[in-house]
Amino acid sequence: MKLIFAIIHDEDANNVTDALSAEGYCATKICSTGGFLRAGNTTLLIGVEEDKVNKVIEIIGKNSESRKQKIKAPSPANVAIGATTSKTIEVVVGGATVFVTDVERFEKI
Repeated sequence: MKLIFAIIHDEDANNVTDALSAEGYCATKICSTGGFLRAGNTTLLIGVEEDKVNKVIEIIGKNSESRKQKIKAPSPANVAIGATTSKTIEVVVGGATVFVTDVERFEKI
């Protein structure tokens, strides 16, 4: 058995969970926040048999998209002098970050 941790953008969360449910997969949904942008994410915990891992990752990939977003990034010079002005930069957000780990024991009580 494997445990999949899938960290996805909040905008993609419903699409991913709906697609997983439609294929018969259950997921535990946890609200989380990304460190770099401090933006809302959703972390899904999905327990599956080893032969189902690639299918689940495929579903996640098809239903979570990367997109460009403009953010205000503080300039190092402004931070040093305590100023609050910043420049706008474009970053890629969305998509999914997926971790797959072995499960030593699984019980549903």
